[in-house]
Amino acid sequence: MDADYPGDYEAAVAFLDRRIGYGIRPGLERIERLLGLMGDPHRSYPVIHVAGTNGKTTVVRMISDILGAHGLFTGSFISPHLHRVEDRYALGGTGFGKTHLARAVEDVAPFVMMQEEQFEEQPTYFELTAAVGFEAFRVDAVDVAVIEVGLGGRRDATNLVEADVSVITGVAIDHTSYLGDTQSKIAAEKAAILKDDGTLVTGPLGSEATSAVASRVAETNSVWHKAPEAFRVNAVDRDERGWVTSIQGIHAEYTDLVLGIHGRHQVTHLATAIAACEAFFGRALDEDAVREAAATVRSPGRLEVAGLEPTVLIDGAHNEEGFRGLARALAEEFDEEHWTLVVGLRGKRDAAELLSPLRGRISRVVTTKADDRLAVDPGELAVAAEKALDVPSEAVESVPQALEVARDGLATGEGLLVAGSLYVVGEARHAMGLDNAPSPVHRRFEAELPIE
Repeated sequence: MDADYPGDYEAAVAFLDRRIGYGIRPGLERIERLLGLMGDPHRSYPVIHVAGTNGKTTVVRMISDILGAHGLFTGSFISPHLHRVEDRYALGGTGFGKTHLARAVEDVAPFVMMQEEQFEEQPTYFELTAAVGFEAFRVDAVDVAVIEVGLGGRRDATNLVEADVSVITGVAIDHTSYLGDTQSKIAAEKAAILKDDGTLVTGPLGSEATSAVASRVAETNSVWHKAPEAFRVNAVDRDERGWVTSIQGIHAEYTDLVLGIHGRHQVTHLATAIAACEAFFGRALDEDAVREAAATVRSPGRLEVAGLEPTVLIDGAHNEEGFRGLARALAEEFDEEHWTLVVGLRGKRDAAELLSPLRGRISRVVTTKADDRLAVDPGELAVAAEKALDVPSEAVESVPQALEVARDGLATGEGLLVAGSLYVVGEARHAMGLDNAPSPVHRRFEAELPIE
């Protein structure tokens, strides 16, 4: 037992990494047994549970920032991480440091080994990271935890929480081998996070998804706040500060909000986050607190400007809806007429269809792959990119090399765009020397945390 027991940061990461090979195995039996051995830490605090095809991580960050601006001490769990596993966790808006992760894994490790010995079953990497977050939030006595669903909802390891508010940011076609091949099936999987007599907040949904969600709402006798009937974006414009918007919430209107991140769709996510916080409090929010949170929210790897002269833009667009949003942002928010695209995808994708919204804005493509066993072969992706975009493409085996090749060939006035899987985005950010900064709205809590 002692040989596998984490004692410092490196040992804690190794303890987690040894479970990576167990793969994706949807189901609640293993995580339920593990959390039971731990005393069910996920039942120790209120929870806002966030599902959806796109925007989950950003909405988690927005909700956490809004609640933090109202004086609550929040815990948040997102996935996957861009750089280090501790990036999945935040307390009071500040990410875990190495000491904090080591302590959190040390608290969980004996129960993991007990499960592996007594039940002869191994929790997956995701199940283990979720358990670490649940226990850390109990130890640090959060006022509320904001938890992102990993995949789908019904069989996701986070679905043991009894959420005070459940959220679905939106529904689009993705992960069809796990969730189904229609919006109705996918929506049903996501809506399964809603428990009896619950409260649900949903962003804009298509008719198929709406029907599936309505069935779950009726089945659980839940309250449903749905856009645009219960809340909506009233106005949106853009100036040098970012998106300037007024949002009609469930209980009040919030005017002259400035959202300092790129992507018009992020305004819709902000409306969903505001509605979720209103539903949690059961009342209108403090408008100044909402304004402060909106202005300071950050979402690394999502339409993130990583450099100027030339403009370097990084975006984790990896499905059809994501690439459409990226194309719209390029047209609305950037002066560059043409971009060199560095792209890498994972899983079974129709790459040509995914990339097609960028046609006319891309002058050259450099395809690549992350250190990921599910990565699409760069050569195959290059063929698809040429077909979709009618531009020259070049396959490069690693993300850092792809960035070098792309920079070397940039024309004057051209931008560099990195897109695709979050694994590619993470490696690109690392190669550029970027790191995740804490949200300033939560900095009053930093002194309470053992952060290196």
